[in-house]
Formats: sequence, C-alpha cells, structure tokens
Amino acid sequence: MTSAVRDDEDAYTRYLRGMDASMRVKVALTAAHVLRGGRAADMGMGSGASSAALAGLYPGLSVVGVDLDPHLVERARREHPLPNLSFVHGDVAARVLPPGSMDAIFDSSVLHHVTSFGGYDRSATLRALAVQAEALADDGVLVVRDFVDPPNPAAPVLLDLPTTDGPAEDPPRTCSSAALLERFAQQFRSLSAAPGFPVERVPGAPAGWQRYRLAHRHAVEFLLRKDYREDWEAEAREEYGLGTVEELAAGLGRLGLRVLVAAPIRNPWILRHRFEGKYRMADGAGAALDHPATNALLVAQRVAPGSGVRFEDAGEAAPSGFLGRVHHRDTRTGQLRDLVRRPGVTVDVVPYFHSSEGVQVVFRSATPRPLSASALATPAPCGALPPVWLAEPLHARMTDRPLAQTVEEALARIGLGEERIRAITEGTTYDPSPGGIQEEVRSVFVEIDPLVAESVTDAGAFRRGGRIQAASAVQLLRAAMVGGLFDARLELNVRTLLARLAVPAGPWLGDVSPLEVDQALAATTLAALLAQPRRRVFRTATEDAGFLSLRARRFRELDAEGRVLAEEVLDVVVPARRSTISVAVLPLARIDGVVHAAIDDDDLPSAQAFTGASNLLVAPAFRVPVEHAGSLRRMQAFAAERLLAELGLEVRELFELGGRYGPSPGMTPEVVYPFGARVASVRAARHLHWVPLLELSRSEAALRDGHLRVLAGRAAHAYELS
Repeated sequence: MTSAVRDDEDAYTRYLRGMDASMRVKVALTAAHVLRGGRAADMGMGSGASSAALAGLYPGLSVVGVDLDPHLVERARREHPLPNLSFVHGDVAARVLPPGSMDAIFDSSVLHHVTSFGGYDRSATLRALAVQAEALADDGVLVVRDFVDPPNPAAPVLLDLPTTDGPAEDPPRTCSSAALLERFAQQFRSLSAAPGFPVERVPGAPAGWQRYRLAHRHAVEFLLRKDYREDWEAEAREEYGLGTVEELAAGLGRLGLRVLVAAPIRNPWILRHRFEGKYRMADGAGAALDHPATNALLVAQRVAPGSGVRFEDAGEAAPSGFLGRVHHRDTRTGQLRDLVRRPGVTVDVVPYFHSSEGVQVVFRSATPRPLSASALATPAPCGALPPVWLAEPLHARMTDRPLAQTVEEALARIGLGEERIRAITEGTTYDPSPGGIQEEVRSVFVEIDPLVAESVTDAGAFRRGGRIQAASAVQLLRAAMVGGLFDARLELNVRTLLARLAVPAGPWLGDVSPLEVDQALAATTLAALLAQPRRRVFRTATEDAGFLSLRARRFRELDAEGRVLAEEVLDVVVPARRSTISVAVLPLARIDGVVHAAIDDDDLPSAQAFTGASNLLVAPAFRVPVEHAGSLRRMQAFAAERLLAELGLEVRELFELGGRYGPSPGMTPEVVYPFGARVASVRAARHLHWVPLLELSRSEAALRDGHLRVLAGRAAHAYELS
C-alpha cells in the first residue's frame, strides 16, 4: 500500500457519550461477536480517538491502534495515555501484528484506501484481509465496515439530479448536483491512467432536473460523496466500493473464515437528509430503485482447522415429524387458518451479572441456524446475505422438571453450577411469531457471579454449536438498532432485563421521524383493552388453508476445504404462495402532545391454543408477495397499501425502526423488516386502538405478540420514552 498520510456505569456512560456517531455504530454492530477481554487492533486508527474510546469502553480489552502515518501514531500516544491502549506504526495491509495474537481486528472505513492508493486493485483488499486473518487467534473476529457496490454494479440506471441547486459553471463546492456529476464522471479515480467513467444525458427528467444513464456502481459512488465537497479533489481520487457484499463474503470464506454477518447498512440520517428528495434513481425500465447502502458490515470469525465455515442446502428431505401442522376455522367468517406447532415450551435462560462496564448478559454466539440459507428462503433486498451463525439466548426445553430445576440443569451443562447462581427470577411469556407459528417462549433471568467468556464451556451437541460469551446488555440493544443482532428473542430478553433493573438503554442510534396528527384521534389505554371480554372464535378444522407449507431440507456443514463435517435434516416453515419476508408496522402519532401507537385487537388461533382466548393485541404485520420482496421501496408501498385496505390507515411515511430480525430462526427463514408509520388519516375500517407508547413499553408482560414487543420497545427507545 502506498502512502495515504492524512494532514463507571458513570464511566461507561461517559465513554459512550464521548464517542462520535461512527464509533458508536461500529461498537454497536459488533457487540454480539467481540469479547470483552483479550486483544483487539484498530486498523487505520487516525487520531487514535476511536481506539481510545474502545479501550475506555472495555477496560478488560487490550487495544492497539495501527496507522501508516508515524506522526499520528506519536500524537495518539501523547493524547491517549490509557493503561490498556498502545499504538504502532504500520501498514494495515502488511504483517504488523504477530500471528494468532488478536481476538478482534477492526477495519473501519480504511480498506478502500488500500485499493485507492494501490492502483485501484480490488484484489489488494483480500490480500490485506488475508494478512490480518493470520493475526487472529482461534474464535477471533475480523470486523470490516466500509463501502460496497450495489448488488448488480454494471447494470445501467437512470439518475435524475437537480440543475437548480447551484450554477453549472461554479467550482465543485457550489455547483449544481447535475454539474457535479458531470465533473465527477471525468475525475473519478484520478490517480489512474484513464480516470472517469461513461455517462450519458438522456431526456425525460422534469423541469429543473437532468437525467443521466450510467452504471449503477458509478451512480452509487457519486451519491455517497456528493455532499463532501470541501475536499472534492481528494474525494475524486478514491474508489469507495470494495465489491458487492456477496463478493466480499465469498472472499472471506476463501480465507477459511466463518462469515457471521454480511449486510449493507443504511444510515437513516443520511437517507433522510442527503438522499430523500435530492435525487431520483430508477432501473433501465424506469422502476424506482432503493437508496444505496451507506456502507456495509462484515464480521468473519477464524475457526480451528476442521471446523465448519458454511452450510450447503443439499435439497429436499422427508420431514422429521418434530413440527406438526394444525388447521383452524374462524366461526364468524368461515376463514381457514394454518399453524405449524412446535411441541413443548421453550425456556430462554438469561444469565447476567454486574461489572464496571455495566450489566453483562451471557448468551451463545455463532450458533448455526442454516434455515436462513435454505433454497426456500427469499433473497433479501439491498444485497444482504442470510445470517447463518447467530447470537441467541441460552435455552432449554420444558419437560417434567420444574422451571427452576430446568434452568439450573441447562446452566450446569455449560459449566455454571448452582454455586455460581445468586438469584433466579421469572421473566415474561410471549409468542415470537403468532400469526403462523404456535410457539410459546418463557424467559428466566439468572443473576450469576461475574465471569469472563473463558470461564464457561460450550456443550453444544455439534462441533458447530456456538460459543458462550458475555456482552454489555446496552451494546446488544444497540446492535439490534443498526442490524447487527438478528435473533429477536435475545433483543426482547435484554430489553426486559434492563427495564427490570431500571438501567437506561442509552441513546437511540439512528434518525427519528417527527410525528404529528392531522385530525383528532381517539385514545384508549392498554388496561382498557386488556379488560375486554375474552373471545373464542376458532374451531379445529381438517381442511388445509394452503397458506403455510411444512417442508424439510438436508443441510451439510462444510469446512474451509469443502469437506463435509456433518449432515442434518431440518424441518422448515415457509409460506406456500408468498415470500419468506414480512413487514411489521407500528403506526405512531402524537395525541395531546403524547406519543401514541396504534395496535390491533386481533383473533389468532395460536393465542387461543395457549391462553384459551383468541383475542391478542398485535402490531400489523404482512407477508410480502414475492414480486415486492426484492426492494425496500416496494415492500413499504405494499405495507402502506395493506394498512389502508385492511385497517383504514393512511400513512404519510414509513421509516425503518432498527435492523431486520428473525422471530424464530430455528423453525423458519422468515425475516421481518420493522417500520414505524407516520399517520396521515384514519378511515372507517377494522378499528385500530391508539395507546400511549410509554404504556406499551412498560407493560411487556401483558404483550404476547413478539412483533409488537420488538416494535414498541424500539419506538419507545427512539422517542426517549423508555
């Protein structure tokens, strides 16, 4: 790489407050995968502020900052004299760190410099990552946060840009967006022998706009930097994209690493303030395209030789019989409803302890859940890859043992004996996805003696069974906010635990949509809704509604050399005629200055099976048709149409409410995209009930619908009500 030199709970909270937004997101994204102890390297650390923030946040972590600029290294040593922090001069693409010495390596917005100042050679990125992978200890993680190409980078797109937001003749700092693109098309990758890229003016734009035809990757390169005009010449030298998410993940796999996370990130503030209304982009046929990812996160884990790094869907198999299908008829309408039943009761066991870094939760990381990679799963929009190795709660299956004994035996299997347990407290009961899966989960909180990850053992049934570790409860919630924590049950349990302990969840990471009302909305209370008469509207049926399908797939676990380590048949629940993607929506409005959420008083056969009554308070949720599942814009448009048609709710805007999640990844590849909805008007249809959001967030024990609990908790957090 050539030179790119650049010209207490209280303590815990203080360090978090001192981080800039980028560093907060970086730490949050990796909370479920990075150990609290050991050694970590912050590559291309610049001023050293991010390394110092990481060292301050995790006193048990020994942090080393690495940078190519020796002057920055010396200054960082003077300005950040922490006992667990050091700095070294070195190239992030060279062998700076001893082999096997690191438990975590961070590359945050640094690898695109490796390619840009190395002849725009994209293969240099993987060579740099290969060197860094050698420095990882077994189970160590490599964390990459950087820019990526869109999924089909060479595809032509139509890009409309304003011509009236500045003069055409002005320099880059003040010229119009259209003029800036034309300048960028000549200057991009200015260090190369042949800079620039082809762009064509085409007709069809409205007055005050100009339409261009160009490759999708070049459009994204422009959009990601169009607002960074102060040092435009330097911006034009660099190539941001490192490849698509899929290409980068495949490259990490070829290095023998297990890819835990591979997902685009869409910064909501940038979407709202720099993208929305500032350009229009469509495919060659004129269909509107999603906003590009502002960057992407990849987390890859080094594993011991002979360990699994990926799964292969080997095709259809006969169902094992573990799951069963049941059918119900609504006695009021005659409508049939399908359910897939999971036997017994699942118990989420949530050990926790207090430390100088706040409340720490013990969970299982890198747990294999290959259903999300099934051939039956719908590809995700924006190029996100299916999460296969998940962070999830410890769990047990209720048998004939009492609840506390079940919990004690589950903890003993991972080396936490009775002598380490301080208290066992029952949590809440909920249904992760009650619209189609008959599954009841009970949570139990267990206060234990403080521990480090190495003081418990993994007793997984397979070699790929995951790792037991502890992480900050607050940081785990932040991971869920930004798409770094996929399993919804871990998020639900952590949020409930913090509420029980009266520990603040900290600031919301992301943009918050302003709320208003255009008409008077009738409000009620949660207590009034819960006091309604109990209903029983379902009877067992023998006919099949044809909505859900119970299938089975054969999965093979492969090591880095492609050798089969294990083979297993897993039952899987999928819709028969729709995608495996759902949208869940929480309508929001201010009534008399108080934030309210609209919830539906629905009837579901799963609720009747567990409680004896069919009524269940839910957040509106819809399975997305296959033709809409490839685009967030189309998914949002579909959700808005269903809200109006089924619930009489017209919305002004749908906005992302944290990262996507899996409600029951051990049974289904279903992925849920959560949205908040700003209300425009309410029409006569099935009635939604407007309840103070604070009541919902403080009454999780009364809410059985997992989707409602996720959305209400996130919304209350975002609007600083929790």
